[in-house]
Amino acid sequence: MDEVNSNETTQYLTFTINNETYALNVINVKEVQEFTTVSKVPRMPDFMRGIINLRGSVVPVVDLKMKFGLGSTEKDIDTSIIVTEVNLEEEMVTMGLLTDSVKEVIEMKEEEIEPTPYIGTKIDTAFIKGMGRKDDEFLIVLDIEKVLTVNEISMVASQEKKTDA
Repeated sequence: MDEVNSNETTQYLTFTINNETYALNVINVKEVQEFTTVSKVPRMPDFMRGIINLRGSVVPVVDLKMKFGLGSTEKDIDTSIIVTEVNLEEEMVTMGLLTDSVKEVIEMKEEEIEPTPYIGTKIDTAFIKGMGRKDDEFLIVLDIEKVLTVNEISMVASQEKKTDA
């Protein structure tokens, strides 16, 4: 029975930031949106680009490039928002992740994801689940629940609630 489980694959949505390929478990992905505009929200951290209206729901948008300290995402024809759901203290919080482009959905087995390499004590890699590989290309597999800190997710959730009221 364990042999059957070890052969199970998981689907990942791949996307790019600064020409690097990242992957996110599709179980956390609600949909992918073309990036048009976001409404700015005062007093939010820089990486919070603003909010979008998704069929009547307010969805905060996080610029992953800014969150990772890689600059700011510039709008072009491929720029996309991945709408995700994150579990925060038993409550699902919806947020958008701004990316340079969305590529494809791939399948990987758990054993194909290698542990995050040790980079040094000053670099926080807690949000990286591991390193995967598709063909000859490395993929950085994100743990979406750890990309933002609990305080940052709470800020997103409170912003979502304020604008719904």
